[in-house]
Amino acid sequence: MFPKPEADLVPNTFAFEQLPLVKPTGFREYDARWMFPQDINLMGVQALGLGIGTLVHEMGVRPDIVTGHDFRSYSSSIKLALIAGMQAAGLRVKDIGLALSPMAYFGQFALDCPCVAMVTASHNDNGWTGVKMGANRPMTFGPEEMTRLKEIVLGGTYQYRDGGAYEFVEGFAETYLKDLKSRAKPLTRKLKVVAACGNGTAGAFAPRLLEALGVEVVPLDVGPDYTFPRYNPNPEDMEMLHAIAHAVKEHGADVGLGFDGDGDRCGVVDNEGEEIFADKIGVMLARDLGKLHPGSTFVVDVKSTGLYHTDPELQAQAIKTDYWKTGHSYIKRRVYELGALAGFEKSGHFFFNEPIGRGYDDGLLTAIAVLEMLDRNPGRSMADLYRALPKTWGSPTMSPHCADDVKYGVVETVTERFKAMKAAGEPIAGSKIVDLVTVNGVRITTEDGTWGLVRASSNKPELVVVIESPASEARLHAMFKAVDAVLRENTEVGAYNQTI
Repeated sequence: MFPKPEADLVPNTFAFEQLPLVKPTGFREYDARWMFPQDINLMGVQALGLGIGTLVHEMGVRPDIVTGHDFRSYSSSIKLALIAGMQAAGLRVKDIGLALSPMAYFGQFALDCPCVAMVTASHNDNGWTGVKMGANRPMTFGPEEMTRLKEIVLGGTYQYRDGGAYEFVEGFAETYLKDLKSRAKPLTRKLKVVAACGNGTAGAFAPRLLEALGVEVVPLDVGPDYTFPRYNPNPEDMEMLHAIAHAVKEHGADVGLGFDGDGDRCGVVDNEGEEIFADKIGVMLARDLGKLHPGSTFVVDVKSTGLYHTDPELQAQAIKTDYWKTGHSYIKRRVYELGALAGFEKSGHFFFNEPIGRGYDDGLLTAIAVLEMLDRNPGRSMADLYRALPKTWGSPTMSPHCADDVKYGVVETVTERFKAMKAAGEPIAGSKIVDLVTVNGVRITTEDGTWGLVRASSNKPELVVVIESPASEARLHAMFKAVDAVLRENTEVGAYNQTI
């Protein structure tokens, strides 16, 4: 029997080579993330594969699974260790090789595999690895499945089964790109597009798709380099956005598009070099798609702008918006359950249902949607479309460090603090609290519409803080100062990665 994983082994020891290492903190709310090799070793990855196979059979799902890996120095070896475990648990594995996460999700449909296990650390820094998993296309695992997987793996209660198999699917990227192009409407407008990939996986695929659509591509950091020398491939990272903005202005591009490390997210910079946060892009797309599909429902996460409820154009189109928990798995599931036309996350995960997409998040399909929006507005630039939105002042996603084993407790404490303030009529930043949304952390809204959000990151040892004000930039900063003051009452909260 394969050994039960240990939680604490040291590299460069005999034990590290003889036993599986799996740190419990790697099991997140809806996927898995570890530092490699200090938090998980290759035997630990085998144990994870055994656990996935055991869970798939326990769920009664047909044991066909598609897998791929992102572009990092160690991802291929991790995928092979995962495959060894999954085969031993009786899964029939179809390996698509180097891939984007949405390419693996597409594989569930194109290769008729109910299950997926994509080896990726997404936008996390170099040194991280992880797996995004699902057994009910187009959805991925949520907390219930992740909790059960954690129990199986850490308890060593995986089950061996006969019937495991392996097949390498050659040339699958061409099938994926061809499908995307078939979903795109021919562009009538000549467009110049900066395609930024942060030296990550998307560089192998995004420029090829954009060229196939007939746009002029200005490549930016598309060459492979898993040290990510310029910036992390993360369209929420201001360094990446600044680099795109510089390239847009230098080359006179119509739009800049930035893709994250595994290609399921897309960030946008307009033709004037203005960095547009993804929630505002979502409002613009909702306006555009709402004209084609009036009365549609959209799902957005709690980090997103309040414009989804207050924008007069969306109101005129009878658009319905559902604010839901942040996280690709949560929004994906909610879009599926509500039959929404699309779901938008401030992080840049966009989920398009039929007739646009299949319900999963795909940064390349998001790029198509942005280009089609520009094509449907031939007399207006990206900046014009952005300026047409009601003005709000918003922060980027800001993440103060907070250890995985305490971050949820801190958020609970902060939530109770804000509840007590509201009950006592105590103002925040000099304004009355009129609403608290606690579906995912706590979102505090004041009477002038200014709001602040505090939640625990689902995949890193951090909290997440977002602020927006429809009133003024001064109110934005005042709200951030007030929210941060409450956070600082908790000594476990560390420094931010970026602030306003």
